[in-house]
Amino acid sequence: MSSKSSSSSGGGGSASQSGSSGGSGSSGQSYTVTSSGTNSQGNHYDSRDYGSSASNSNSYHYSNSDGSYYYSNPNGSTYYNDGAGGSKYSSGK
Repeated sequence: MSSKSSSSSGGGGSASQSGSSGGSGSSGQSYTVTSSGTNSQGNHYDSRDYGSSASNSNSYHYSNSDGSYYYSNPNGSTYYNDGAGGSKYSSGK
């Protein structure tokens, strides 16, 4: 989480939404949103459950008020886009 410019503190509720991940940092797998909210900086986040086969049980997504976004993916990889054309990917291996 150190490469994000956002804080995970703040509002949050639980959700039982389902969907498929989107964006360059996603895995394309189906997931269930286990919690989501907006923190005190106005950044949206959601925790995602990809099921028991995911190697990273702490998957989440941030969509920040400055246009940047961050994925922590179920395969252990991470993806950050700064909202201004720059991005960073880590395979997690």
